[in-house]
Amino acid sequence: MTPHLVDIPILETQRLRLRAPLASDFEPFAEFRMSERAVTVGGPFTRSEVYAQFGELFGHWVLRGFGRWIVADRLSDEPFGVVGLWFPEGWPEPEVAWSVFEGGEGKGIAFEASLAAREFAYSTFGWTTAISLIVDNNPRSFALAKRLGAKFEAPFHHPVLGAMQIWRHPGPESLP
Repeated sequence: MTPHLVDIPILETQRLRLRAPLASDFEPFAEFRMSERAVTVGGPFTRSEVYAQFGELFGHWVLRGFGRWIVADRLSDEPFGVVGLWFPEGWPEPEVAWSVFEGGEGKGIAFEASLAAREFAYSTFGWTTAISLIVDNNPRSFALAKRLGAKFEAPFHHPVLGAMQIWRHPGPESLP
């Protein structure tokens, strides 16, 4: 029997498919989350912690009705990262969040996927605004937020992640 708790929609862009996680995505997800590259998301983590975080990808959809997708190549289905709508306990408000695995960096994947996720939040859920919450030592994410049209709004202190910045995305009325 296959449990069915939530339908996770599939979004497609020119190059990407944003889809529900598959068991085969765990290893690339774990490789990223256990590496030094995960410092910007509170890592590196142990494999056990990563397993719980992988399950959290599904759980957020169940608890909030929205969540993050695995971003995969439309043709090969190779996973490139995790992008989507995120509002965990302790966050000031819902955000557009991104993490790109090593092989996906520098290709515009986070930009393309984040645009699709934000558009989905605005058109499907009626969001009128969104933030991205970025740790202070993440200049690549600051650059991506700017490219998405977001503007620095305020500092934020998270009890685990420390100093962060709130970046405000343009509302749906401001987008082309």
